[in-house]
Amino acid sequence: MHLDQLKRREFITLLGSAAAWPLAARGQQPAMPVIGVLSTRTAGDDPRVLTAFHGGLKEAGFIEGQNLRIEYRFAGNQYDRLPMLAADLVRHGVALITTMGTPAAPVAKAATATIPIVFGIGDDPVQLGLVASLNRPGGNLTGVTVLSAEIGAKRLQLVHELVPKAVMLAALVNPTNMNAELLSKDLQAAASNIGLELHLLRASTERDIEAAFATVLKLRAGALLVGTDPFFNSRSDQLARLGVRHAVPTIFQFREFAVAGGLMSYGGSITDAYRHVGIYADAFSRARSPPTCRCNSPRKSN
Repeated sequence: MHLDQLKRREFITLLGSAAAWPLAARGQQPAMPVIGVLSTRTAGDDPRVLTAFHGGLKEAGFIEGQNLRIEYRFAGNQYDRLPMLAADLVRHGVALITTMGTPAAPVAKAATATIPIVFGIGDDPVQLGLVASLNRPGGNLTGVTVLSAEIGAKRLQLVHELVPKAVMLAALVNPTNMNAELLSKDLQAAASNIGLELHLLRASTERDIEAAFATVLKLRAGALLVGTDPFFNSRSDQLARLGVRHAVPTIFQFREFAVAGGLMSYGGSITDAYRHVGIYADAFSRARSPPTCRCNSPRKSN
C-alpha cells in the first residue's frame, strides 16, 4: 500500500542543502552532492536492485556522475563487516545514507544520529526499533519495507495447500541474520497452528544451500520454504535451480525466484521497493520530520 508520495522539488531541496551541510565546516564546496549506499551484498549480486535504486533517483531528477556522487560500501554477505563500512561512510561526511538489506539498517542507525538514513528492508521497522511508527518515524530514519518476514506464515500456508499430504516441511534460514531467531520462532508457531512439523535448516554460504537441499531429500520433507534474508535474495537463481534439479516444491518471497524457474513466490516487489528507496531519499530536511514509511503489498507468482 502506498502511504505517501513525495514531491520532486523536496528532493532537490534536500540534496541541494544537504550536500553543503556536512562539508561546509571543512570549507569545501563540492561540485555535486554525495550520498552513501550501505549494502549487505557484493557489488555484482542481483544488479536489478541497484538498477531499481538508480531508477528512483532518476525519477527525482538525479543521475549518478552527472549531478550526484555515490559512495558504495558492500559487505559481501558478511554481515559482521557492516559496522566498519557504516563508520567509513560517516567519516566521509556523506549527506545521506541508504541501506540495502535488513541487517544494514540498524547498523547505520547505530553509526549516526544526525545523517539522514533511508532504508530498504524486509521486516517490520517498528519491531526492529528503527522507527517509532510507520506514520511518524521520528529521528533520522525512514524508508521502505516489503514485510517479508511478517508474511512467512502465509507462504507456509500456500506451500502446504500445494502439498496437502505432507506432514513435515523444511525452512531455510540464515543464522548470521540478526532476525533469524525471531523468524524461526514465527515459522515454527505457524507450522504448529496448521498441524505440521517444521525442520529448520541453516545456510549462510552457497555450499550451505547445496547441503540444505540434500538434507531436505534425506528428511523426505514435503516442501521447502526459503526464509527472509538478503543473501538468499541474491541467490534466487541458485535456489530455483536446485529446487528444479531435486524436484523439491519450494516457495520464496520475491517474483525473481519464480522467473528463474522456482515453483512459487509470495511477497512484495524488491525492485519496486528499491525504486522507492531512491525516490524516498528526498524525504529529509532539517526543518521537518521524515515522511511515513512505505509498505509494499505482497503478490503471488508461480
